[in-house]
Formats: sequence, C-alpha cells, structure tokens
Amino acid sequence: MKKGKGQLCIQTSSLIAGFMVWVLISSLMPFIKEDIRLTTTEIAWATAVPVILGSLLRVPIGYWTNKYGARILFSISFIFLLFPIIIISYSSNFQMLIIGGLLLGLGGAVFSIGVTSLPKYYEKTKHGFINGIYGAGNIGTAITAFLAPVLANAIGWRSTVNLFLFLMLLFAILNFLFGDKQERKISHPLSEQLNGVYKNPKLWVLSIFYFVTFGSFVAFTIYLPSFLVNQFELDNIDAGTRTAGFIVLATLFRPVGGWLGDKFNPFLILMAVFFSLTFAGLLLSFTPSLPIYSFGCLLVAFFAGLGNGAIFKLVPLYFSKQAGIVNGIVSAMGGLGGFFPPLIPTIFFNLTGHYAIGFMSLSEFSLASLVIAIWLYYQERLELSQKIVNHAIDGICITDVNGIIQNVNPAFSRITGYGLKEVIGKTPSVLQSGEHTNEFYQAMWKSLLTNGYWEGFIWNKRKNNEIYKEWLTITAIKDDSGDAKNYVGMFYEVKERFNEKHIYTGNPHG
Repeated sequence: MKKGKGQLCIQTSSLIAGFMVWVLISSLMPFIKEDIRLTTTEIAWATAVPVILGSLLRVPIGYWTNKYGARILFSISFIFLLFPIIIISYSSNFQMLIIGGLLLGLGGAVFSIGVTSLPKYYEKTKHGFINGIYGAGNIGTAITAFLAPVLANAIGWRSTVNLFLFLMLLFAILNFLFGDKQERKISHPLSEQLNGVYKNPKLWVLSIFYFVTFGSFVAFTIYLPSFLVNQFELDNIDAGTRTAGFIVLATLFRPVGGWLGDKFNPFLILMAVFFSLTFAGLLLSFTPSLPIYSFGCLLVAFFAGLGNGAIFKLVPLYFSKQAGIVNGIVSAMGGLGGFFPPLIPTIFFNLTGHYAIGFMSLSEFSLASLVIAIWLYYQERLELSQKIVNHAIDGICITDVNGIIQNVNPAFSRITGYGLKEVIGKTPSVLQSGEHTNEFYQAMWKSLLTNGYWEGFIWNKRKNNEIYKEWLTITAIKDDSGDAKNYVGMFYEVKERFNEKHIYTGNPHG
C-alpha cells in the first residue's frame, strides 16, 4: 500500500506534465497565428492534430505498460517528447506545426500508463477512486492553458515552448530514478489479449461513453481559447483563464466520479451525466450570450468530469485480466472523441455562418449514450437475477401458466439428473414418482389458484428412476393486473431413507 501511494504520486505528477505539453499548441494558438499566417481551417487542424497520436498510441502503450512497467514507459515517453517541442519552437509554416503537433500527441497517450499500472497496487473496491485521482492529472491542461498565454505575453511564444524542454527532462529523470522497478509484469501476446476482448460488447459501450465524456473535455480544452477570442472577442489571457477554469472544474470532479462509482452503481451516475450533457449541448447549440455560454461550458465540465471517473471504475471491474489493452482502447476512443469536434464546428461555421449544428452533435451523442446507459442498467439487473438463479443451491423450475417448463437452473439438473434441454417444453410430471394420488395434485393446484402458492413435502423420481423426498415451494408470478404469468418451483432434497417415508395423499403441508 505504501508503494502504491508513492507510485500514485509520481505517476499522477507525470500525467500532469504529459498533459501540459499535449495542449501546448491550442493554448498558444492566439499567439502563433499572429506569427504564422493560418486560415480558420488550418487553425482547427493544428489544434486537433495532437489528439490523433495521443489517441492511437494509447492502445500499444497500455499493452507495453503491462509488459515493461510504468517506469520505463514514462521515461521513454518524456525523452521522445523533446523532439516535437523543438520542432514547434522552430515552426515557420503550417506543415511544421502539423508534424510537431502530431508527435506532441504522445503527451496525451501517457494516460494509458497510469490507469494500467496503478490498479495493481490497490484492491478492486478502490479502483474507481484511484483512477479518478490519477485522471485528475488532466489539471496539466489547465496549467498550460492559464500559464502559457501569460508567459508568451512576456517572453514570446517560442521561448515559452522551449521552457517545456526542461519539464520533460525533469520527469524523465524522476521516473527513471523513482519508478517502481519491481512492478508486476503481465506478458501475454497482444493478439491473444485482443481476441479475448474485442467481441465483448461492454468494451465498445465503454468506448462510446468515453468518446463522449473525455472527448468533450479534450474538445473544449483545445478549442475554447481560439473560439472565445474569435466568437466573443476576448483577449488572449482572458480566454486562457476561462479555459483553465473549465479544465479545473472537470478535473476536480473526475475523482468524485470515481468515488461515486465505488459507492453506487456507475450506470446510475452515467445516466445523470449523459442527461445533463444532452441539455448542455442543446443550450450551446443556440450560440447564446457569453454568460449563458459560460454556464453551458461549466455544465459540460462538471458532468464530463464525473463521467470520466465513473467509466474507469467499470473498466477494471469488467476486464481485470486484460486491463492494459482495454484501458488503451477505451482511452483511445476518448481521445478520438476530442479530435473531431474542433473540426466539425469549424466546417459548419464556414458553411452556415454559425456553430449550432456542431454543438448539436454533442447533444445527440449524449442522448444516444443515455439510452444505452439506461438499457445497460436494467440489463445488469436482469443478469444479476439470472446469476442468483444459476448459483442457487436449491433447484428452481419455471413454468408458464399451463405448467410447461420454460427454464431450470443447474441445481435442478444436479438433483433430478435432467438437463435443461431434456425438460424444456415438458411438464413437471416427468418427475412424478407414482407415490401420490390424483387428489394430492388437485389440492396442490387448488392452493396455487386460490392462494398463489403451495408448499410441502413431495416424493419425486430422478432420471435414473431413484425416488427421493424434497421440500417444494411453488409460487405464482403475477402481472400488474393480478393474473398469473408463470409459476416458480423451488425445492431441496430431504435426506431420508425410503423405508421411513410418509406417503402424502392429499394434505398439501404433509
């Protein structure tokens, strides 16, 4: 646990540093475009491009983290990030910005390292909160969004970019010296792990959810500085400060979302998240005044933060053995969710002169996610009910109102010897031992029709013709109008020698 706290500290700090450099271009774009002539579309591409590599690399980085450990992955990543920083600082045209921005994406891809490594140090009941704390490393984007414009105003944007060289060197050294050399490694072939997860629908559902929540966070983070300057004519520092406020709010509520996911059903939290994001998207799509627009953005920040935390409670819950590759896929989809939004509003603005359709897409994606979350919540409850039936030690037999068997559980098969396929479509009369009179069964049905239940001892016969004694309870399952829809019989075997039995001929309670 002590080692876990140390790794949580260093890995979260490393994520802050990675995210600080990831949004370097978008935070400095109001200054860059004054030095390098760029069209509106080129600005959108330059700010969105870092998201590409930051998304796609999350899959292999999650896998490599399991194989080599967080210490090696963080150290190598920070050394590699020196190159795009140098390229950007010497950029004189759009092409150089694109190349530097593409490589800069590694700063966002390091997210997969911590969410794969840190759960190894904590029990499952804390995974949501721990991943939430680590995910709060998003604050790095706020630091850059606030600090970079201030520094650029004082020393110029190129000198500001060069300062990040020292930050990357510092964290490469810190991880190499203080990273956990004994981290538990998991080395399964990548193809084997992919084959084990890609057919699981929960993987793609979680990917869609993160596409919306983290995608919203990333999109607003990289697009707000330029949007606020162009749309509302704010100065560069004011736009950076407001963007930083958005990021801080989303970041603070990420661990809250993880903590709530540990305490309550995460799907309930996600329902609230997607309902609120649907409303926020509608609000923003009408291009309101600055105060209302600010409220809509803060609403997105609050609920996107909660959603980000809750989703990464579900990943280790469903995929404990393939956490590395699944974390990579889900987080990659989240990153891609931040790539398209900056481009879509720009395209529609050039075509229509406003941003309504672009922001409306956030509302539509959130609404679709809300429907899926509701369905999964009730599906999970049904699965839980099925698991209870399948793991019950008592035999369970479900029939329709005519007594035709619809389903039985494994305990039924263990006690009677009959498999599910052998009894489906038949009646429980296959178990009759011949030890009871017709009056006995008539009294049973009379009790069921009158009282809705029957219970008592009964002698039945197994598939191998062995007669045994059981305690049987039959209950009528009724619909809203009070009519019986099914009958459920639950029974357990009573260990008693056959020659000591008492033959029941009519008394339903033996």
